[in-house]
Amino acid sequence: MLDRIALQVVEVVFALAIYFLPSIIADHRKRHDILTLALFNACMGWSVVGWLLALYWAHLPNPPESLARDVAAQRRLTRMTAFSSALMARIDRRAAKHDGAHR
Repeated sequence: MLDRIALQVVEVVFALAIYFLPSIIADHRKRHDILTLALFNACMGWSVVGWLLALYWAHLPNPPESLARDVAAQRRLTRMTAFSSALMARIDRRAAKHDGAHR
């Protein structure tokens, strides 16, 4: 009886280790988003697709730490470029209108 309980405990621990293998791999690889990945693994790991996605995610390289800052800077640059282009187009239209009025 005690042997059977011990075997069941070992089976449960093994099953949990397999279930959370993506989270274990992510922790071993020191991913910055381990908590998000572990929560995804816990919630979606029951489906084969969710488990495979978590495993794939665990093997991806860490994103750069300055990613949010880089995205914000790129958005700011894009907005400034769009503003400059619109301003230049307006200046060109006014200049063309002004030149047409003086002829």
